[in-house]
Amino acid sequence: MATHDIVLIGASAGGVEAISAIVAGFPRDLRAAVLVVLHVSRGRSVLPEILTRAGRLVALHPDDGERIQYGRIYVAPPDHHMTMEGDVVRITHGPSENGVRPAVDPLFRSAARAFGSRVVGIIATGSLDDGTAGMAAVKEAGGIAIVQDPGEAFAPSMPRSVLAAMPVDHVLPIGEIAPMVVALVREEAASVSGRGGPHVVAMEPDRGPEQLALGGPDRPGSVSVFTCPECSGTLWESEESNILRFRCRVGHVYTQESMLAAQVDSVDRALWTALRALEERAALSRKLAERARARQHRWVANAFEQRAIATEDQAALVKRVLLDRSEAHVLPDQNVDGPLEDVELKTAQSQSD
Repeated sequence: MATHDIVLIGASAGGVEAISAIVAGFPRDLRAAVLVVLHVSRGRSVLPEILTRAGRLVALHPDDGERIQYGRIYVAPPDHHMTMEGDVVRITHGPSENGVRPAVDPLFRSAARAFGSRVVGIIATGSLDDGTAGMAAVKEAGGIAIVQDPGEAFAPSMPRSVLAAMPVDHVLPIGEIAPMVVALVREEAASVSGRGGPHVVAMEPDRGPEQLALGGPDRPGSVSVFTCPECSGTLWESEESNILRFRCRVGHVYTQESMLAAQVDSVDRALWTALRALEERAALSRKLAERARARQHRWVANAFEQRAIATEDQAALVKRVLLDRSEAHVLPDQNVDGPLEDVELKTAQSQSD
């Protein structure tokens, strides 16, 4: 009898506390494997140690090719995606998705392909919309979708995005998620014939090294007017199950809110580059004006002086735009809890005190 024995948890901002609270409720004899993706920065992560201390199960960063076991928590390592290939964990340094690596979507959709209705997907607190397309794959394959109640989430964007895109099975406060998972693990998983949903069988970056076609039915959507915020390549776009997605040739993938956030970042980088260039030009014009004045070339000095003044005015305008953007263009629920390594370390220290 197949049960719901593959438990997936995805989170971002505020996720250390949320995931810790969930795994704290799992019994030592849980007959399921738990796989966790939390958006973390590069460098060492102490999340496995935190989760091991929080509950009764051992948490670890798995090796590529490691076979999953019941009663273990597998945590995606920093700067690597974690996916499923049968009952084996794959750890890859693939293209970022939704601007992050590790991302939630690759784990959820690969587990949906491998295990179908045996999967229980959980989306907890987090910024933007990573995990929405992955949860769509879980639902299309017959799995169970659980979402943290956005009203209590530290950053409600990820839960809200899932709820806006699809019907889910359970919307729960964080304290009720573990008991629900324990009950589901004991239940027989429904038999689902076929896994033909677009997010289960669509051409995805984690499905191998295949090249995107320049034409024909295997394109991942229609050619978009937008370019990839990360590599500036051509983007394809598609909308399936009420989820708008973009993908470039090398495999960078964005859902709609993540794409918007990446575009905002691109504009900001361009504006800061423009500001730096304008300020350097103004400084150089001032220097050349002083040099001409020292040589008593007054008309040359005046020309450079006028150029410096005009350039400084342009730089001031760009600076005002940047300052205005910092208030007017902040996306909802962006990560405000600082570097996740700091949060993890603080949590670990508070638990050890």
